[in-house]
Amino acid sequence: MRVSRIILSAACILLLALSLSSCVKDSLDNPTDPTPEGTPPTPEVEVPVDELEITELKIPANFDFNTEEEVTLTINDNTPNAKYYVYAYNDQVVLGEEFIFLNEEEEEETGVEVSVDNLNHLIFSGIPSGGSLEQTFVIPAYYEKLYLKRKEGFKFSSAIINITGNSLTHNYIPDTGKGASANKAMVEDYLYCVNGGGEMFQVDPLTGAYTFISDMPMGSWTAAIDQENQLVYSIGRSKPYPLMKYDIAADTWTTVGDLGLGGPRLDYNKNDGLLYFSTRDKLYTVDPQNANILSNWDIVGLHKKNGGDLAFAADGTIFLCSFSGLYRLDENGNGNYDAIRISGEDLPFSPTSMTFDSNNELWLADNGGSSNLIVMDTQTGGWEYRYGPASTSGVSLGRTINDLTTFRIFDEVAIDPDTDGDGITDSNDDFPEDAEKAFEQFTPSKYGWGTVAFEDLWPYLGDYDFNDTAVNYRFVAVLNSDNMVVQLDIHFEVSSDGAGLTNAFGIEFESIPPSLVESVTGTVLTEGFINTAANGLEQGQDRAVVILFDNHETMLNIPSKVTIDFTTPITTNQLGIAPFNPFLIVDKNRGQEIHLPNRFRTSLGINDTTVEGVNLDLDGNYKTESGLPWAINIVHNFKPPKENVAVNQAYNFFNQWASSGGTLYQDWYKDSTGYRNESQLQD
Repeated sequence: MRVSRIILSAACILLLALSLSSCVKDSLDNPTDPTPEGTPPTPEVEVPVDELEITELKIPANFDFNTEEEVTLTINDNTPNAKYYVYAYNDQVVLGEEFIFLNEEEEEETGVEVSVDNLNHLIFSGIPSGGSLEQTFVIPAYYEKLYLKRKEGFKFSSAIINITGNSLTHNYIPDTGKGASANKAMVEDYLYCVNGGGEMFQVDPLTGAYTFISDMPMGSWTAAIDQENQLVYSIGRSKPYPLMKYDIAADTWTTVGDLGLGGPRLDYNKNDGLLYFSTRDKLYTVDPQNANILSNWDIVGLHKKNGGDLAFAADGTIFLCSFSGLYRLDENGNGNYDAIRISGEDLPFSPTSMTFDSNNELWLADNGGSSNLIVMDTQTGGWEYRYGPASTSGVSLGRTINDLTTFRIFDEVAIDPDTDGDGITDSNDDFPEDAEKAFEQFTPSKYGWGTVAFEDLWPYLGDYDFNDTAVNYRFVAVLNSDNMVVQLDIHFEVSSDGAGLTNAFGIEFESIPPSLVESVTGTVLTEGFINTAANGLEQGQDRAVVILFDNHETMLNIPSKVTIDFTTPITTNQLGIAPFNPFLIVDKNRGQEIHLPNRFRTSLGINDTTVEGVNLDLDGNYKTESGLPWAINIVHNFKPPKENVAVNQAYNFFNQWASSGGTLYQDWYKDSTGYRNESQLQD
């Protein structure tokens, strides 16, 4: 380690002071100032935090380099079969690479890829048991909100909760404004909306409240619903214009095929089971099973051919809007369609989307940053504002609507079987054919990865590139209908093996005795120094310990999974918080364990203070005297630095984060603009 610049500066000032005082007599009777009158004192030179070497950082004593925060959420809801999806939430918009797309005026443009982080971070899903659902989990420390999506049958609602502490409670209050009439069957409408940013959300036409439903594979100008099969269709906004299909019950997207044509208008015709797609003055039918175009017609009489949407009325009449207003399409004697104009010139905006509700009212929207919604009479052309900045409702969505479609929920007992008989209906059951399993809890999220990265020279000082062994992970706890854990899947991949040693990686479950584990499968043990019991756990341990692999070199860039089955269901509290107590075993020396700061060794770990050389961890807390760790857990896919490149040289705000005790730049590890020195990171 080089000599600190702060120390050198202070030493120079001290020498200067001693030199001056030795040349001038100083006494209590005649005190003298070594600095001549009018000469300012020499200032102490303080090196900016971002320029300090990692070993020069002043780290708060209680800081353990945590990138996550622990949250306990309690949901109180007595409604049977009301399923909750809980997300770490922010409304951040991330700009990516440029791409070519066809805008709603059907002109090619160059845009910047936009991705949103609304529903990318699913933590868990579940149904309250006995009216209550409680889960403890970790989220990245920079998140300030949770998003709760509630599903009751096919009805969605939502709530956003500010994270104001480690314990949060959400009490569901039923909406008494909706419900079946005593005199007639009732249908409830929900407007499904999509936009070019890749958001799909639902708007309640009675209140204007919106709920995020899903992030789309690609942004889109189009949406259409197959009501009978609960499917949403949408065409991607850019080449090759994929036809995408969303299953509302399963909450999954699939790509049907590439349409090869882009445009703004789409609807589903329940009478023939086909999608009707329109761009400019053309109308096409599309097979929703394979994205094949089956037929096409000309549209005669559009005043403006760009923009707009397509919608079927209840009687099968086709309505089309373009930037010149609303039209009815009538078949003519030439095998094409005539566009009969309905709206006058008084529409408040150029419509970009429309849909019919169950009352045969036509909803239209513009594509502003906060879209306006109007309702229009197809007979008279009259209209009125319902929601948006230009309305008097006081409700603005704050989101862009590029297309609308209507999903109808009928007040009748839906056929939703419980195939496995566990009390959870199939549409809410993640394992509908397994009575022992129902829900899942994810760490760090359903699609995200975390990383545990190690310096393997403990107890000596390393180079702090944290690339000696780095392991990406995702933990999936499988829960039963009572929200108890029956299985744990550990998805992992070694992302770096920068050490010249043969290292192993294990996890201790600090609250689980070995007797609670029925079996461990998927471990890769080839080096002969790990002894396992019949159930797959490591022998000689007081608590359950799983060694995932014993040679990191053989596991590099190989996606793997270890599954732990428990003898009896356990609570999520007993399971603990992932990644639990992860550790490295260095160079086949079973007693040489490296843990996260202030975590305990396993029963087989040894703290030998008599090692040759300078032992920087005499107290065995896996932190140097200045507070630096030998292991760090990052709740994100961490890209390790190159060999001998300290982490603070590769990540520009690591110093500020560490020096502040984790309060500044809590997302220092992300690939946000200016955060990384890409040339200093591994490929």
